[in-house]
Amino acid sequence: MSNESAWSQPRGCHSTYLIDPLFERDACGTGFLADLGARASHGLVQDALALIARLAHRGAVSADGKTGDGSGILTQIPYKLLARELTQNHIAPPPAGELAVGMFFIPRDREMRARAKQIAEQVFAAQQLDFLMWREVPVSLEALGEHAFKTRPYIAQALLARGKHVGSGDAFERALYLARKELERRAAQAQIKPFYLPSLSARTVVYKGLFVSAALRAFYFDLQNPLFESALALTHQRYSTNTFPSWELAQPFRAVCHNGEINTLAGNIAWMHARAPYFDSPFLRAHSRGTLGGNEWYGERSVQPLLDLASSDSGILDNALELVAMGGRELPHAVMMLIPEAWENVRDLHPEIKAFYHYHATLMEPWDGPAALCFSDGRVAGMTLDRNGLRPATYLVTHDDLVVAASEAGALEMDAERIKEKGRLGPGQMVVADLQYHKLWHNDEIKMHYASRQPYAHWAHEYIRPLDASSAQALDSPMPEMPIAKLQTLFGYTDEELVVLLKPMAENRTEALGAMGDDTPHAVLSEFDRPLYHFFRQRFAQVTNPPIDPLREGLVMSARVLLGGRGNILAETPTHARLLELASPFLDDAQLAQIRALDNEFPNATLDATFEAGQIFNLSDALEQLCADAERETRAGKTILIISDRKVNESRAPIPMLLAVSAAHQHLLRVGLRWQTSIIAEAGDARDAHQFACLIGYGANAINPYLALATLRALYAAAHARRNMELDAAHAQANYLAAANKGILKIMSKMGIATLDAYHGAQLFEGLGIDDAVSAQYFTGTPTPVGGIGLNEIAETVLRHHARAFGAAAHLYNFGYFKFKKGGEYHAFNPRVVDALHDAVRTPGALNGHFDEAYEKYLRFAALVNERPPTDLSDFLDFKPREPIPLAQVEPVETLVKRFSAAAMSHGALSLEAHKTLSEAMNRLGALANSGEGGEHPSRYGTVYNSAIKQIASARFGVTPAYLMNATELQIKMAQGSKPGEGGQLPGQKVSLEIAAVRHAQPGITLISPPPHHDIYSIEDLAQLIYDLKRVNPHAYISVKLVAQNGIGTIAAGVAKAYADVIHISGHSGGTGASPLSSIKHAGSAWELGLAEAQQVLVANALRGRVRLRVDGGFKTGRQVIVGALLGAEEFSFGTAALIASGCIMARACHLNTCPVGIATQKHELRKKFPQVAEWVMAYYLFVARETREWLAALGARTLDEIVGRVDLLECKTRRASELTPALTPTPEFVCAA
Repeated sequence: MSNESAWSQPRGCHSTYLIDPLFERDACGTGFLADLGARASHGLVQDALALIARLAHRGAVSADGKTGDGSGILTQIPYKLLARELTQNHIAPPPAGELAVGMFFIPRDREMRARAKQIAEQVFAAQQLDFLMWREVPVSLEALGEHAFKTRPYIAQALLARGKHVGSGDAFERALYLARKELERRAAQAQIKPFYLPSLSARTVVYKGLFVSAALRAFYFDLQNPLFESALALTHQRYSTNTFPSWELAQPFRAVCHNGEINTLAGNIAWMHARAPYFDSPFLRAHSRGTLGGNEWYGERSVQPLLDLASSDSGILDNALELVAMGGRELPHAVMMLIPEAWENVRDLHPEIKAFYHYHATLMEPWDGPAALCFSDGRVAGMTLDRNGLRPATYLVTHDDLVVAASEAGALEMDAERIKEKGRLGPGQMVVADLQYHKLWHNDEIKMHYASRQPYAHWAHEYIRPLDASSAQALDSPMPEMPIAKLQTLFGYTDEELVVLLKPMAENRTEALGAMGDDTPHAVLSEFDRPLYHFFRQRFAQVTNPPIDPLREGLVMSARVLLGGRGNILAETPTHARLLELASPFLDDAQLAQIRALDNEFPNATLDATFEAGQIFNLSDALEQLCADAERETRAGKTILIISDRKVNESRAPIPMLLAVSAAHQHLLRVGLRWQTSIIAEAGDARDAHQFACLIGYGANAINPYLALATLRALYAAAHARRNMELDAAHAQANYLAAANKGILKIMSKMGIATLDAYHGAQLFEGLGIDDAVSAQYFTGTPTPVGGIGLNEIAETVLRHHARAFGAAAHLYNFGYFKFKKGGEYHAFNPRVVDALHDAVRTPGALNGHFDEAYEKYLRFAALVNERPPTDLSDFLDFKPREPIPLAQVEPVETLVKRFSAAAMSHGALSLEAHKTLSEAMNRLGALANSGEGGEHPSRYGTVYNSAIKQIASARFGVTPAYLMNATELQIKMAQGSKPGEGGQLPGQKVSLEIAAVRHAQPGITLISPPPHHDIYSIEDLAQLIYDLKRVNPHAYISVKLVAQNGIGTIAAGVAKAYADVIHISGHSGGTGASPLSSIKHAGSAWELGLAEAQQVLVANALRGRVRLRVDGGFKTGRQVIVGALLGAEEFSFGTAALIASGCIMARACHLNTCPVGIATQKHELRKKFPQVAEWVMAYYLFVARETREWLAALGARTLDEIVGRVDLLECKTRRASELTPALTPTPEFVCAA
């Protein structure tokens, strides 16, 4: 039986993996060499190969031990080598510069290969290029690993001469570019696979493949030939966490090689396609000949496929840069346009350079993410860093004018006396080696060179219009005509939200904090009507790219917004800049009124986002009408569309604003009009940071949360008038909008994104509980690993709110979403569950003669959990009946309990007494306690109070050599279930002298760990830390803690390649001592999905045997352990449940330092209340182990290892039709279960 698992979506039989190519990741080593004298030599090529071989540590090796993730080299055309080849074949070689070479990866099958060559020759003839000959590229197959050998293409070169009707230089390059696009279209139509051109150029050629860098020279005999000469070379070694690394994804690509990750890729792709209908370039128009050789310009069709969506993020970036450069800009200019430095808040940036970026921001959003990018067009070679500088980049220049740039210093061995200059690129900086002008352009020089080519400062000042905030403030903000309470009810507000969410934002200018994680059901499983926003989970960066810090790195963050219609990005005119600029995407009522008043300058229209309240089917019709209205108004020249739900009344209900915005956005994309207009959401239902992020991520350029603002005006105006509160309504409203702005920056930064225009439309969410049809039509491109509600269910929710609002007496409910309320939302750790566990573990003599009595009480607790209302996805899974075996044949409790651990909880979040109690209990059981990220006092080392797992988090609190040496396992915390993409947080009131001493900090100061590890910006950085930790403590296992989200499988593969011993996957419901509520409730995904995907990808890559999988996420019982094992886990971690066993009562006051039972507080008078009974915790773990043992016996398994990954033993429970139908279908061996 295979050790693989898969979940299919609930639309009949599928063979659907959780693996999604969208989440391919890589991080690499890269560099270039360039001779400023333009002296081509074989020695430079050999030096380039030596350089990339020295960066082998930045690559990875597949499971066969030989196949690399990919390596390659881009050089100038090796003219001498190819001229000799032509001469030997009795063909007169054309002059240098008029010989082009196309590198082809085509089928090994003779018939298909002949067809591929035939199509190529037809296209070359149609494009008036002179085809000379085919050349089989000589290779050594012995250099390949098993996987690379099996997947290898046939590698051939087409040698071409410039036709007499084709211009020279740039004109020749553009003709070749358009020929390649035509080739790609024709090959796709003919269904020829593989068909890939690494390069087709008269200036450059790319040699690459699926091997490690040291094998690059061995595989390609051309690279060993002394006639292979070049004056520049780009090199690349790939570290991929892709499911199956491929020949096509090796780098360099045609213009760039990239160490990094484009976090905004989904949005960039969407916006490139939105711009495509407006592409026009006189440079490309002159060379567009079509299939039959006609001279007509086909617009966007001439450059299709615009982006190769089967490629990696680096490959798609290469497509975009190539288009912009071929359209008329020089390559460094194009790079500056797509990957701008942080210009918005840098005061000492030269005004002309700032104006350059300001103008180009009207044309293109940043392709944002960590990046060290090398680029070349055969005439220049350059290197640049992203705005955050999150990848290494160094360069040097020798006295004989050789430029060497690489991922790190020392990549090419060189005598010190030979070096004339050396440096390191800072954030956003660039160097360019120019072989035409024989010069190395430094950052300021190259940027001033391009910034001074047009009067960008004049254009930006003259045409970009900032919204005048002062005049907007003078306008009144009238209260809605309908009573506030009625509107709040209609839009699903609750009493709890007003107190827990809105008031902290209005009073503190920041998001509200919470504690203890999210133990409520997923929105799709809730018995209460939840906002549509709750069905979307925030994605975040981990391992392959870092999140960024919106607090400490505010200089690079920007929430600036541009409104209006956009133009052709392949041209530059002053009127491209005719846009309205906002400092923030959040508008108060007065600012929105001001925008409406600018109709002559920025024509705008208001679109109704309501539907007739009579029938659920009216919602579909209303969405269709909204999309038609958006299309009509855009075609009529409206450059701002205001989608508004203000027209709600007794007969009209609101379309959920997220659905309305995304529907209009997607429709305008499909009809090619999105680039011509902006969308403002005038929203009654949006009120917190997560909801705002959803709106922006799905297409809203700006938001007016009018009902939230009206609520605050009503609340604070009345309180201020009664003198109950100093804060007046105006300041409350301003504070709230400031908090919203901070919140959106924080959510962006979780994904490593610094600018709002890069986040806008990027759809960086996954749907959890959204039907496929809804997702495909209205949230196109959003990952939806499980199905759920459709349009009818969405309409039913809205109509229930509508009926309550216009019923006898509209009033707000509190259904206990944030804190348990009797009769409200189900909480997994509700008082009955907590009391039942306390009753079991506190049975006198539970570990001394009365275990069976205590275990019977535990079973009552387990029944409450195992038979609860559906809360987690695993609640829908059951075990297939099997022949049981006697309990005596199953491995004993004593071995099972050693698979368990106490989850990471720091000394600081917990009192010393609570922390020591957990450690004592786990040590006495032979299990593992986790120190958390707060360090541990040396007096505990070597005692029963020593935590066996020592955690290493981003702030390195308390991490010393002694700390590392006193561990059985060292855990690198990359993310935390309650707040992935953010650092740990300990409020200042909990930082006592005792805590400060252990953490090497100052007492009373809030301690917030940075979101990233500042020594882990990529997967290879993680590999380095793992290596270092193993040197410090060779006896410790190394684990890496991740959080479940779509794409975690590819991350897990990379971690396995980095030689971690344990991969720890946390679910979204992880507990916490303090975290923003929007993170607790809306970030991360279900542990079941994360675990299943990691298992799939590791098995698919033959990496599963390298690592153990551990999982956590609200585990409480042995049944949950069995489900986790069947999905692939060998080990299990318990956090909140362990705390409850020790005495926690779920007061959810951890962040306030007021824990009434002395667990999560540093106040001595409260700590004295904690009983410090390790036996309670021990009893709980032994109960879970015994239940696990009984389930194993029922499944006929003698050991837990026998069932790890056995998804064939799972089946879906029968459920009422009104529940999720079905939520999951387990699919063993990728074959659908009927």
